Amino acid sequence: RGQVRRAGERLLRLYPLSELRLDEADAAISEDFKRQILEAVDIFIKYRGYIDREERQAEKINRLEYVKIPSDFDFDSIKSLSIEARQKLKKYQPLTIAQASRISGVSPADISVLLVYFGR
Repeated sequence: RGQVRRAGERLLRLYPLSELRLDEADAAISEDFKRQILEAVDIFIKYRGYIDREERQAEKINRLEYVKIPSDFDFDSIKSLSIEARQKLKKYQPLTIAQASRISGVSPADISVLLVYFGR
């Protein structure tokens, strides 16, 4: 993918996008390069939805880094958390919701409960 991007950038330096006409540029592009471009476009189109969703998920997790959990917080006081989540959270004492979300045994539902509890 990186090779195709660099090749595409080289092509656009030779033929500015506003002046690029595929019928004229066709002679300057090798068959292998054309195949690489079509592959890259095909992959981009097929996986764009997945990529967008993963990017949104990463942004959401990044925001959770800023939701702090007090160091002396009593996880047993939240009965809505699963027993396993309470045990793991007490054991590892995460400093943020994001850290809590990466603990095995703490489900997305448990994270939602913590977010409601901490007012997010």
